[in-house]
Amino acid sequence: MGRPDKSKAKKRGIRRFFSWKKLLGTFFVFCLLAMGALYVVYIMVPVPTANAEATMQSNIYKYANGKILARTGEINREIVGLEKIPEPVQKAFVAAENKSFYRDNGVDIKGTTRAAWSTLTGQGKQGGSTITQQYVKNFYLSQDQTATRKLKEMVIAIKVDQETSKSDILAGYMNTSYYGRSSYGIQAAARSYYGVDATELTTAQGAYLASLLQAPNQYDWTSASATGRKLVEERWNYVLDNMVGEGWLSSTERAGMKFPVPQKAKPAPGMEGQTGYIVEAANQELMRQGVSEEDIKAGGWTITLNIDEKKQKDLVKAVDRQLEAKLDRKGDKKDATVQAGATSIDPKTGAVVAMYGGIGATEHWTSNATRRDYQPASTFKPIVLASAIENGSETQDGRKIGLGTIYDGTSGREVVGSTIPFSPENEDDKRYGPVTVQKATNSSINSVYAQMIVDVGEAETKKTALALGMKDGQDFGLSPAMSLGTMGASTMDMAGVYATLDNHGKQVTPTLVKAASHRDRKVEPVDAIGSQVITREAADTTTKAMQGVVQSGSGFRAAGDYDAAGKTGTSENNRSAWFVGYTPELVTAVGLFGEDTKGNQVTLTNTINEGRANGGRTPAQIWGDYTTSALDGGSDAQFDLETESGTGTGDEDTGSYEPDPDPTRTTEAPEEPTEEPTTTSPDPTPPPTSTATTPPEPTRDPVTTPPEPTRDPAPPTQDPTTPPPTTEPPTTDPTTIQPPDPEQGQTGDTDTGGPDRGQ
Repeated sequence: MGRPDKSKAKKRGIRRFFSWKKLLGTFFVFCLLAMGALYVVYIMVPVPTANAEATMQSNIYKYANGKILARTGEINREIVGLEKIPEPVQKAFVAAENKSFYRDNGVDIKGTTRAAWSTLTGQGKQGGSTITQQYVKNFYLSQDQTATRKLKEMVIAIKVDQETSKSDILAGYMNTSYYGRSSYGIQAAARSYYGVDATELTTAQGAYLASLLQAPNQYDWTSASATGRKLVEERWNYVLDNMVGEGWLSSTERAGMKFPVPQKAKPAPGMEGQTGYIVEAANQELMRQGVSEEDIKAGGWTITLNIDEKKQKDLVKAVDRQLEAKLDRKGDKKDATVQAGATSIDPKTGAVVAMYGGIGATEHWTSNATRRDYQPASTFKPIVLASAIENGSETQDGRKIGLGTIYDGTSGREVVGSTIPFSPENEDDKRYGPVTVQKATNSSINSVYAQMIVDVGEAETKKTALALGMKDGQDFGLSPAMSLGTMGASTMDMAGVYATLDNHGKQVTPTLVKAASHRDRKVEPVDAIGSQVITREAADTTTKAMQGVVQSGSGFRAAGDYDAAGKTGTSENNRSAWFVGYTPELVTAVGLFGEDTKGNQVTLTNTINEGRANGGRTPAQIWGDYTTSALDGGSDAQFDLETESGTGTGDEDTGSYEPDPDPTRTTEAPEEPTEEPTTTSPDPTPPPTSTATTPPEPTRDPVTTPPEPTRDPAPPTQDPTTPPPTTEPPTTDPTTIQPPDPEQGQTGDTDTGGPDRGQ
């Protein structure tokens, strides 16, 4: 018998259903079905009418009480025909987005498939659309990133490409695209960025506007980060190089082009007064929560804010009474340089209840409430103290730091224990001698806090500052000069920091948006109250120290019929002056900033008052005026403080502040002493002797056991065992008193050895 022919044997099992013929046939059937399905889709999907977004909607911004604050949505757009747009500018847009525009049939199958797959698999938004597809998306569809929308976009794009000329498609694309700065269309963009009509745009300018479309908010040169500027300049070069490659621009002309820096942004009409500042701040908060600028500007949002209508008006009136009424902005160039900013927060909820951004958003677009380019100065000192308490820090000779700890307040004293030399002068080079931390806080003594930050550690202090809500940056370096607030901060930042102290160490994030909804979409509000970032003891001890500043220190002009704590601050060369303070119910940061018409920082000296404009004057007066009105004349609420036993100078059971009887201060002395101290200051070089290693007994006044300096100081001007001096401010009208703030000298007009050293 011969073997059976295997080639003729029947295939058994599942293998008999597969062969290359059957597989090929199945593939062809599948292709036919797919083509049929696509044809059905092509037939069934019509070219729709323009969508709602093409005609745009208004955004409504409401006060916390539901009353409308602003309504935006008169779209900043003017349709222009392609014939009015220079041809090189047209080609720049094609070179940026779709070089094959004049040759393709309206779709990019490969790019669209890649983008759709990224959407389906959750990899995020990706490009891949042609100019025709983007025009279809802008004019007929929505901005939704779904596979269904992408399929419709492809089908409609094919039909539009067949029915509409390339010129009309390009014109529609350039007129419907969003360019940032509330500008829709090439004409609005040309005016916003370069102050010209679209017909006057140069090739270089057109290439920049075409580059913007990839990321309008990130690529706006005047507000972009260093990374954003680098990216948009690279994009601009990419566009021009593509134009050369396509033969639309000569290499010679390309080589001679320079990047066309756009002009600064100007607000849209209707944003006068404080409204523009508030609306812009709300938009920025929404963008931080993931809502794109394009989505916001498309309209249709109802945004309820935390702004309290009454408190907002109270804040504006306070600035008008205490500042604007005393300035001659039109007749005096120096007066015109004074800018005010303020933020007010509810410490229990984090709600921003009032905000002052400047003289008016249509006159000064940069918001003084949220800008971070000015130093907070001595308002940073309480953070140093809070960090000392939080970390259980000790002085160089081993004494635990508290409100009763004795420091050497000699002006110009070199800090001990730092690798970075630093010897800041006090206001008017005043030599205080041995003082308590409470006294140093009241009088904002630079030499004490410079030494304290070294004792605590600059890194630990910065860690505390960031936990409390300050923002990091290149100017937030580690050095003893940090103690004088040499980094940048906004009034909103500082209000948040002090609100966290007011809230007993639980983090408070300033929150402007209460609710935001768009059709069936809602944005969840920020969780404004966070975790315990420093101990209650550290926060409350710092509050206790700042009560002294208001009751008998540099912030006495902020005092009123309420329990208050706060701190004054005046920065390098008097470029800014601050008062940041709080009651149990309200936290407010007020800042004055010197700025010329070109946006440069200038001194506030001889503007609002003769000599230096200190934080204890106008900022404290604005704060007091506003707080009194916001609290309807005053409040019975008291601070509920839990402080470390023995570190304070008052009643340790209640935590209430009792002034420190200080040998260098008379009973009438305001917070801004003008005469020299009556004691002889100790030699600033050596640290206190060993007699200071034991802190004062808690039951006794801490000033009764000062350290022995290397030479004996003169007798004190008042007996340290006598009752504390009165905490009432001087009986004369405080507005007539013009002594300098003690804290002013921190970086001010005297030579402090460079507070920016090491920054």
